[in-house]
Amino acid sequence: MSSNRRRVALVTGATSGIGKAIAESLAAEGIHLIVTGRQALPLRALAQGLRDFDVDVYPIAIDLADPSGAQELFVQTVARGLEIDFLVNNAGVGVFGTFEETGLADELAMLSLNTRAPTVLCKLFLPQLARRKGRILNIASVAAFQPGPYMAVYYATKAYLLSFSEALAAEWEGSGVSVTTFCPGPTCSGFQARAAMEHSRLVQGKRLADADEVGRAAVHAMMVGGRVVVHGTGNRFNAVAAKWLPRRWITRAVLKMSAPVAKFGASA
Repeated sequence: MSSNRRRVALVTGATSGIGKAIAESLAAEGIHLIVTGRQALPLRALAQGLRDFDVDVYPIAIDLADPSGAQELFVQTVARGLEIDFLVNNAGVGVFGTFEETGLADELAMLSLNTRAPTVLCKLFLPQLARRKGRILNIASVAAFQPGPYMAVYYATKAYLLSFSEALAAEWEGSGVSVTTFCPGPTCSGFQARAAMEHSRLVQGKRLADADEVGRAAVHAMMVGGRVVVHGTGNRFNAVAAKWLPRRWITRAVLKMSAPVAKFGASA
């Protein structure tokens, strides 16, 4: 990738948390940005702040949970005459609760945002990325390595993204296009509140990873061409354990770690 050419990154879910940190890290490297989010006002505020890095920023307010959202995002970037060197699929959401309790509409929107949108964006932007020897960064989760009671569909979406990304990395090896799957654990961001999981034993009373540090680590992983990068020593241990221990044991452990505090008690 020529350092003399104007480089552009598309970052989805950029208005807060890991996505915002990724956008800031890329801007600090002089990379121009297309940033997306659902709400126009926070997105415009983000764009204004990012321009302090002396880069061009194009905010596009769009709901990628809408089945047509990803294709519309592609159309809008083409209409602006933009081509990208980096595709960052960060936008994602969780839904907490037993499967019988959670809302079907919420689950379907999550499936669309967490799996459909990155699939469509990878498909549509691939010709550009191939021409420009670009990079893809898909933000999955340590959840991708095991089933997740109380967040059954969320964990399954991240398993899909991991499998999908690894397959693309193999198909495109030697093409100049790299695909990095970055897998953080619970991170201090707006994710927990939106997923309504503040009372889960997975996060309540825990010291969560800092979103800025996680975002910087994700950008570094993409830039060095890592394939699957799990953030944090404890998360790496859990990912390895999930490969070797019986699935029933792992699932039961996640059940206890994720349950509402009142389910097993704070000291269980």
